[in-house]
Amino acid sequence: MRAVLIGLLAFCLSACATVQKLDAASDVHALLISIRDGDRATFDALVDKRALKQEVQARLVAEARRDPRAPAALTALLAPALADLAGDAFLRPDVFRAVAEYYGYRRDAKIPGPMAVSTLLKRVPDGRVCAMSKKGGPCLLYFTESPEGRWRLSGFEGDLSMLRLPG
Repeated sequence: MRAVLIGLLAFCLSACATVQKLDAASDVHALLISIRDGDRATFDALVDKRALKQEVQARLVAEARRDPRAPAALTALLAPALADLAGDAFLRPDVFRAVAEYYGYRRDAKIPGPMAVSTLLKRVPDGRVCAMSKKGGPCLLYFTESPEGRWRLSGFEGDLSMLRLPG
């Protein structure tokens, strides 16, 4: 009887995790479609701008400080301000187009549905989910569940060169 109860409990927990991954997958899918299509309203609704901007800024500052050509004092003074401006400029769907294409979201490609996307999501210890482009692949995009239940892009761990300003 104890084994049956443990099995039922495990089944219930896995069902909850599957539903949660499917909810997240719908929002991940919608975000990648919004990037592909240049849909600013949907993109804005599915991005945690504060969290993503802070992460991009921190990475830009860190990279500037590692550049041996830049004087340390000047980097310390200018890098945060430049990163703040860059953070605002980077939070647009067209900037993330190469990222969406990395995940297969191109206009000429068959787009997977949320169910297929859910198989490529991985829960991380801090409660976020990360999106892999293939099983066991690297996570570039991280999503956090908002209080209203939407999963919003909150982190980007890909190469910053993937974020391209149009022009």
